[in-house]
Amino acid sequence: MSGKDLFKNRYQVLRIIILLFASIFLIRLFYLQIIDTKYDALAKNNAIKEVDVYPTRGLVYDRNGELIIYNEPLYDLMVTPRAVKDADTLKLCELLGFTPEQFQKKWLDMQRQKGYSTRKPNVFVKQISQKDYSRLQEFMHLFPGFYGQIRSVRKYPHRVAATILGDIGEVDEKQIAASESYYKPGDYVGKSGIEKVYEKELGGIRGKKYVYVDVLGREVGSFNDGEFDTTAIAGDNVITTLDILLQEYGEKLMQNKKGSIVAIEPSTGEILALVSSPGYDPNLLCGAIRGKNFKALREDTLLPLYSRPTLATYPPGSAFKPIVGLIALQEGVQGIDYTVPCSGVYFFAGLQLHCSHHHPSATNIMYALQQSCNPYFWQTFRNTIENRKYKDIHDIYTKWQHYCNEFGLGVKTGVDLPSEGRGNIPSTTYFDKMYGKTGWHSSNIISLGIGQGEVLVTPLQMANIFACIANKGYWVTPHIVKEITDPVTGKNVTHPYEKHTVSINAEWFEPTVEGLFQVVEAGTARSARVEGITMCGKTGTAQNPHGDNHSMFAGFAPRDNPKIAIAVVVENGGYGSTYAAPIASLMVEKYLNDSISTRRLPMQEKMFNDNLLRKYGVSINKSATLSPGGDE
Repeated sequence: MSGKDLFKNRYQVLRIIILLFASIFLIRLFYLQIIDTKYDALAKNNAIKEVDVYPTRGLVYDRNGELIIYNEPLYDLMVTPRAVKDADTLKLCELLGFTPEQFQKKWLDMQRQKGYSTRKPNVFVKQISQKDYSRLQEFMHLFPGFYGQIRSVRKYPHRVAATILGDIGEVDEKQIAASESYYKPGDYVGKSGIEKVYEKELGGIRGKKYVYVDVLGREVGSFNDGEFDTTAIAGDNVITTLDILLQEYGEKLMQNKKGSIVAIEPSTGEILALVSSPGYDPNLLCGAIRGKNFKALREDTLLPLYSRPTLATYPPGSAFKPIVGLIALQEGVQGIDYTVPCSGVYFFAGLQLHCSHHHPSATNIMYALQQSCNPYFWQTFRNTIENRKYKDIHDIYTKWQHYCNEFGLGVKTGVDLPSEGRGNIPSTTYFDKMYGKTGWHSSNIISLGIGQGEVLVTPLQMANIFACIANKGYWVTPHIVKEITDPVTGKNVTHPYEKHTVSINAEWFEPTVEGLFQVVEAGTARSARVEGITMCGKTGTAQNPHGDNHSMFAGFAPRDNPKIAIAVVVENGGYGSTYAAPIASLMVEKYLNDSISTRRLPMQEKMFNDNLLRKYGVSINKSATLSPGGDE
């Protein structure tokens, strides 16, 4: 081979090698730029900033369309530390109302926060009002690296129903972990009430926008004309079952008292009012003042944060007697006209038990309810527990407990609130442990027959019992939310609530209803009588070993086609007829007639003005003295 040919071959080989390396380089460049997005993402993180766009939280209305929760815009002052250069911190301190020392402490606190980065935006000051932010915005050019991010805070124009409506606050680490990275530190979520239960519906879906930033982290424009931005989707609006004016009225009746009011529409299970007293203005837990006020409310000895209607439990007393009578009628151990002589004393198994007051003997279930005759219901309970058609006391008591559970006692009703108590219907296991498996008889548990002993109910359960009696044998799961509405499409979503039927024949409810009607017309609850309204109900005086007895009343109205079932508990209020029955009757009259008759206005004023908190050494509800702050 000649030298010329050898040189030519080497040239070809070199040419091929160069082309091969060039091809590899081009293929690699194509892979990095088009196929492999990892490096694109790295570049994006350095040149493009992803900004959260927070959705508008859903509005909340009462059953009549009255707005009860809305949003007020606020701003978080954000800062990217790396971008801060020659900022006029003295002017910023002046506008924020900080001293230089407070500013420095704020900066150090920010640096200690989890996830702090000099390259990324950090929250410096939370929830600045629109008024204060407008003043700050005029001078924002003096503070490079600082900018405002719009947020919102909830407002409650009626200032009531705090434990029902709930509040929002910053997410904790547990919530962040459970959200699979959806929530980030500094985000706000529902913390209690329906704000918590319906967080998914009310919260909406956040959007994203991508902006170019310079080397100092300052925004310099929209990335790709917003092609990759996503719009925030506003939260759904919630229509509640509450009658907010009735709720306001109930809270006024219960001011300076401890206790509860629960009002339910029997046919639907819709909660019309749920009063927990002492209460507080829900605006106290909004915005930057939330932390301070929450601490004060939590330390208040009157426990305003405690939801008494759903969590507090009491012996139901005489309000439990209709259930005892219905079970006995269903089990066939006695009839409607069963008679129990009452001399004021009931002798049983060496016990000497007393009736609450003197009255003629009860010759039927109606009169027994009217007079609230203790001996009648002790004997009625005894007849049930000693029913010989059952093998032993365990069998019949288990059956009796099952009836109670069907009425929603000793179990949760399923109300759509974050927490609910079960109350207590003791089990056979409980009595076995106390007396031994063969050591207990009807005499050991006779107090259950008049709603004392181990029986405990929540005010919600008590109202629900009377809703069931009003319906003559069924109740619908009590609930606060009626509809959920998409604010864009207007589409309504209603949740079907379960109908619960009890194992009591319909025929036994009519004499029971008649007895409850006579209680109000001529019995122990005459103070609940409202002219023109056929009201049925039962007073209760629950024993309290720690002070005065609790005043209780439960009932429904009108007798035919009932519109409202109600339970009232006034702690340390004495007899049921003293406070609970009058308050219940005023609530019923207000709901059905929309006003209080002139004749009953003195009763209304008494309930408004009586202060039972003096029994606890408190002259006013301390929680009410806290300031909502802001422009309130």
